[in-house]
Amino acid sequence: MPSEIIVSMQRDLETLARSGLAQQSIQVGEQAPDFTLPDALGQPVTLSARLVQGPVVVAFYRGEWCPYCNLQLRAYQRMLPQLQELGASLVAISPQTPDHTLSLVEQQQLAFPVLSDRGNTVARRCRLIFSVPDVTRLIYQQQFGIDLPAFNGDDSWELPIPGTFLLDQQAKVRLAFVDVDYTHRLEPSALLEGLRELALKPEA
Repeated sequence: MPSEIIVSMQRDLETLARSGLAQQSIQVGEQAPDFTLPDALGQPVTLSARLVQGPVVVAFYRGEWCPYCNLQLRAYQRMLPQLQELGASLVAISPQTPDHTLSLVEQQQLAFPVLSDRGNTVARRCRLIFSVPDVTRLIYQQQFGIDLPAFNGDDSWELPIPGTFLLDQQAKVRLAFVDVDYTHRLEPSALLEGLRELALKPEA
């Protein structure tokens, strides 16, 4: 990328970091909101129903257009058997429409539910939402050909900060990772370690 583009995007990240939004998001010890969202085929998935079966990992990502999100989801797909051995399940959530979600699921061969949070309703309840600055909107469109309104089905230009949460069966957050720098994601090994700790201390 041209250096001025890199500088502009870095400036936006620094502004977002100073806002403290990551620290204001849902934290360890809080109760996660219940939700029902459609998967890539339009079938409803309800958090509370999955929690009956065991802990749930909820990963918020930006969309199929984000290479870092795709890397994260592929990594979580590879660790899915280990996660399931520990009695947990995984869902991923983005604001993009089910059609775009289906494309992602097929391309990445994902075997866990990938859900559409139209209008960022659930992400907003988790206090993860920010509005993409005007300059970055132009960069997305002109440099990368990313049309967020087309991906998300609305004109808000709002995105969730990428975040991963481990919920126990009472929907209590036991592990939370939120970073305004979209290149930083929770390591799969840290997630597995959190699940092992949860198995040892289920009532903590």
